[in-house]
Amino acid sequence: MLVGVAVGLLAGIATTLLVTVTVRPDVVIALVLGVPGALGILTVLVSGRRWVTALGAAVLAIAPGWFAALAIIQVATHA
Repeated sequence: MLVGVAVGLLAGIATTLLVTVTVRPDVVIALVLGVPGALGILTVLVSGRRWVTALGAAVLAIAPGWFAALAIIQVATHA
């Protein structure tokens, strides 16, 4: 799960640098928390092997890291 949070932090920073279009905050929160959460839960639920469960947990852990990176960037830029 630690790897998932680290990947989420890097994904949040990368998307902030790459996406220059103004996006509504509610859409961003829904995408950042919803997509990895849904994929991670689905992967854990349908997993038949231990490594697939671990992969689902890592995908599930991406969401808080990604959200934290975006929140820290917003606080640091006084937005």
